[in-house]
Amino acid sequence: MGCFTYETEYTSVIPRAKLFKAFLLDADNIIPKVAPQATKGSENLQGNGGPGTIKKIYFGEGSQYKYVKHRIDGVDEVNYTYSYSVIEGDVLGDTIEKICYEIKIVASPDGGSVLKTISKYYTKGGHEIKEDHVKAGKEKAAGIFKAVEAYLLAHPEEYN
Repeated sequence: MGCFTYETEYTSVIPRAKLFKAFLLDADNIIPKVAPQATKGSENLQGNGGPGTIKKIYFGEGSQYKYVKHRIDGVDEVNYTYSYSVIEGDVLGDTIEKICYEIKIVASPDGGSVLKTISKYYTKGGHEIKEDHVKAGKEKAAGIFKAVEAYLLAHPEEYN
């Protein structure tokens, strides 16, 4: 099994506590609201939202994929870290065993925040990950992130 690692950073004017609550802890509710083309809903298959929880997330209309199953690996509300793994779904195809994400939100000097993500793609056999595959995923994630940020700016009373 091979492992390919990619890092991504997004900056935001939203304070990290608010961003953590909305974008990570309440993703199942806010993302279908602000980016229905990305996901149309989810269901908990096991657990209560903490580590070990398994969720089935349904992609939005027009997506080439139907669903993924996520396993939450870690949630640290004090240090604003969240980790999860994609463990099943057609997005993995025949070449990817799983994808693990480690997310940390740090405060920026201007009162906003920086969301840092480490993505680890574990492949089956000797397969390699094509850069186009990763780039497309990063672009979709950036679009969802910006949609959540825009929602939080338009609704400052939420997620306090």
